[in-house]
Amino acid sequence: MTNEDITIRPVKTKKDLMAFIKFPWKIYKDDKNWVPPLISERKAFFNPEVNPFYKHADVVLFLAEKDENIVGRIAGLVNFKHIETHQEKAGFFGFFESIEDFEVAKKLLDAVKDFLKSKGMELMRGPMNFSVNDEIGFLLEGFEYPPNFMMTYNPKYYLDFIEKYGMVKAKDLYAYYLDTNTRPPERFKRIADLVKKKENIVVRKLDMKDFAGEVEKIKQIYNLAWSKNWGAIPMTDEEFEYLAKDFKKLVDPDLVMIAEVNGEPAGFSMALPSINQLLIKLNGRLFPFGIFKLLWYTKVHKVIDGLRLLTMGVIHKYQKRGIETVFYTDTYFNGEKKGYRWAEMSWNLEDNYLMNHALETFGAKLYKKYRIYEMKI
Repeated sequence: MTNEDITIRPVKTKKDLMAFIKFPWKIYKDDKNWVPPLISERKAFFNPEVNPFYKHADVVLFLAEKDENIVGRIAGLVNFKHIETHQEKAGFFGFFESIEDFEVAKKLLDAVKDFLKSKGMELMRGPMNFSVNDEIGFLLEGFEYPPNFMMTYNPKYYLDFIEKYGMVKAKDLYAYYLDTNTRPPERFKRIADLVKKKENIVVRKLDMKDFAGEVEKIKQIYNLAWSKNWGAIPMTDEEFEYLAKDFKKLVDPDLVMIAEVNGEPAGFSMALPSINQLLIKLNGRLFPFGIFKLLWYTKVHKVIDGLRLLTMGVIHKYQKRGIETVFYTDTYFNGEKKGYRWAEMSWNLEDNYLMNHALETFGAKLYKKYRIYEMKI
C-alpha cells in the first residue's frame, strides 16, 4: 500500500464514531486474548456531553481509509490540565489501531503530530486513552496473557511501527501477579498488625452507606498521594464522580480500603473483580443476548476468580510507615477468603522502587510491561 492510497479524515458523524469504536474487531478477530470493550460504554466515553475530560482538553479522532475500507484509527489530545500541572507543551496520541502496514501507521501519527503542532505543542507522547487516569501504554511484554480491567493490549508490531516512526521510550509501567500457589507467608499478617499498632493506623473497608462521603475522602487522598508522580494530573470533581459512578457497579467493599492515622485520611487502596473475564465472552454487547450471558456467568457459572489492584496511594507524610504492606496484606487475604485465586497489581512506574520492592518482597512476580513513547515535534 502506498502513502497516496491512504486517506486520513476526522470523525464527524455518529456513523464515523461507530466505525472508530468498532475498528478493533478487525484487528483482533483471531486473537483469543483480546477483550472487546462494551460498545455502549465506549459511546458514552467519546461523548463530550458525558465524559468530563472534554471540558479541559481538545480531542480529535481520526480514521484511516483505503478503498473505502477503514484501516486504522487514532486520537489526538491536548490536555490543558497536563500543561498547567507539568508546565510542558506536551500533547498526546491515543486509541491507536492499525492494520499491519507502516504507511497507515505513519499517516495516522502524522495527522496527530500536525494537529498537536497547530495547537502549539512541542512534544508528542503516548498512547494515552485519554490520560494517566485511563488506559495507557503499549503492551511490551506479556502477550501470552489477556489484559486485565482497564489495561491495554495490542499486537507486537505496533512497537515496531512506533519506533520506526522515530519515537523513543518515555517511561515503562509494570504489572505484577500473585496467586494462591505463590501466596505470601502468614507472617505478613503479623507484620501488618504490628505496623497498624506501631503507627496508630486504622484500616477500614469502604462504607457503601456513605458512598458519596467516601468518594470525597478518596478524592482528597488521590490528588495528594499522586501529586508528585510522573505524568500525574489532579482529577476534577466531575471526573472523579464520573469514574466513581462506573466503579460503584463493580466495587466489593471488602476490597476497597481507607487508612486513617489519628482519624485523618492517610491512604486508600482499591481492588476490583477482573470483569474482563466476563467481557471477553460478551463481544462488546449486553443486548440482546449478552445480558443473559452476563447473568449466567455471574450467577450460575461463576468465572471471575481474579482481581486487579488498580490503585493505591499514601499521602506523602505517611509514606514509609508500612501502610503499603498493610494494604497488600489485607487485600490479598480478604480476597482469598472471598474465593479469588489470583490478583494483578498494576500499573506501577518502573522507577517506583518503594512500591515495586514491597510487591517483590510480598512474593509477586513481574509478568507484564507497558511502554509510553514520546518524540519532539
